[in-house]
Amino acid sequence: MAFEKIEKYDEKTTKEIAARVKEILGLLGEDPEREGLVKTPERVAKSLQFLTQGYSQNGEQIIKSAIFDEKYQQMVLVKDIELYSMCEHHMLPFIGKCHVAYIPNGKITGLSKIARVVETYARRLQVQERLTVQIRDCIMDALKPLGVAVVIEAMHTCMSLRGVQKSNAITTTSAFSGIFLSSARTRNEFLNLIK
Repeated sequence: MAFEKIEKYDEKTTKEIAARVKEILGLLGEDPEREGLVKTPERVAKSLQFLTQGYSQNGEQIIKSAIFDEKYQQMVLVKDIELYSMCEHHMLPFIGKCHVAYIPNGKITGLSKIARVVETYARRLQVQERLTVQIRDCIMDALKPLGVAVVIEAMHTCMSLRGVQKSNAITTTSAFSGIFLSSARTRNEFLNLIK
């Protein structure tokens, strides 16, 4: 099953979310009937459905839709994959990049499938730590490689726009499996390549 962006929104869900957004606007002290806000509830409803469309996607199916036999057993690295997700604690975005590598064990996958897996798990309410592990585990389970390495670097707007208001803080998380755990040389090669 290929990853497809939402083109049509479920009308019932859109209406239900929009009704609640309209209530929230009123609770914030706004007039939801004001000209600039009349269509805002529907826009927010569609935006939230787009930003969380990963719930309807299956990362393993994405990988399995393009698996090929190949004897290559060196590192395959897809780096600087743009990442847009939403913090589950404040429902504010975190934005960054993801680096994913694996060592094939007789099977490879289409390179775009790696980026699609990142997108699938990022388009959910998330914490960066879980997202990093979900990407690693999905590729490990679907492809059965010798190892997987994932590093995510992201800026969290929940830290920059509110709370501590530190706009230059970058959070880095990593998850390794297989040969990336057992071989410092392989892990260091990956880390040097993503610098």
